Amino acid sequence: MINLPKRCVLAALAAVLTLSPLWADVLDRVKSKGVLTVGVVVDPPFGIKNKNGSLSGYDVDFAIAIAKKLGVKPQILELDSEERLAALNGNKIDILTAFTKTAEREKQVNFSYGYFVTGQKFVAKVGKIKTLDDVKPLAVGAIRDTTSEKLIKKELPNTTVISFADMDDAFTFLRQGKVDAITHDEPILAGKLALLQGKQQYEISPIALSTKAYGLAVVKSEKRLVGVINETLLELEASGEAARIFERWFGDKSTAPLMRIFKIQG
Repeated sequence: MINLPKRCVLAALAAVLTLSPLWADVLDRVKSKGVLTVGVVVDPPFGIKNKNGSLSGYDVDFAIAIAKKLGVKPQILELDSEERLAALNGNKIDILTAFTKTAEREKQVNFSYGYFVTGQKFVAKVGKIKTLDDVKPLAVGAIRDTTSEKLIKKELPNTTVISFADMDDAFTFLRQGKVDAITHDEPILAGKLALLQGKQQYEISPIALSTKAYGLAVVKSEKRLVGVINETLLELEASGEAARIFERWFGDKSTAPLMRIFKIQG
C-alpha cells in the first residue's frame, strides 16, 4: 500500500469535488445539460395551459428570452403554488417565475430584479368593496400558502379567510355565494374574472391591500445565474421587448387589460 502525504490526499479530494456535478453551480449545470428548466404556475395570463398541454403566457415569454441568452433550450414545467419552493430547492427546476419578493423569501432564495409590479386586490359583487373596512366582516377566499393569504390574515386579522388550493375552486365558491370575495394579485384576478359566468355582476376592488413586485427566483447559493437573468431583464427593457411582452398579455386587446405602471430596473 502506498501512503501518500495528507496534503496530497486533500488536494486530490478537492479536485474531485470541484469537478463533481453535485458541486457545480446551477449555471454550469444548465449549460452542461443545454436546457433551462423553468417552473411556471398556471395563473393566466402569467401561465396558460393550452389545449395541446403546452404552456404559454407572460412568464413563459421571459423564460424563453433567458434561455436564448444562455444559448440553451427552454423547458417549461407546470407547478402548483404549494410545491414551488420544494421544486426549486430540490433541483427539479432551475428558475421559479412570478415569486413575490418579500424579506422572508429573500432568506430562502436569490431573487432577480422585479419584472412585474402589481397590487393585491379583491373580486366581489359590484359595489360591495370600496374601502378596506368593507372587507372586515366578509368571508374572503385566498390561495393557500401564498403571500396574498398571509397578508390578509396579517392586515385584517378579524376577517374570515377561507383557503383554496387554486383559483378555479375559489371562483366557484364566489359564484355560488359561499365566499363574499377573493383576494389575490390584480392581473390574476382580472384573468379569472374575464372567464367567470355572470362576470358583469362582479368587479375588481378600487382599493389594494398592498403593492408587490414579482421576481424570478433561484436557489439561495446561486449568484451567477441571477446575474445573467438580471442582464437579460435589463436588455429586454432597454430594447422595448419587455413592454411588448406586457402588451401581449395585459394590453387593451387582452383578457386581462392593465396599465404598465413600472419599468424593469436594477
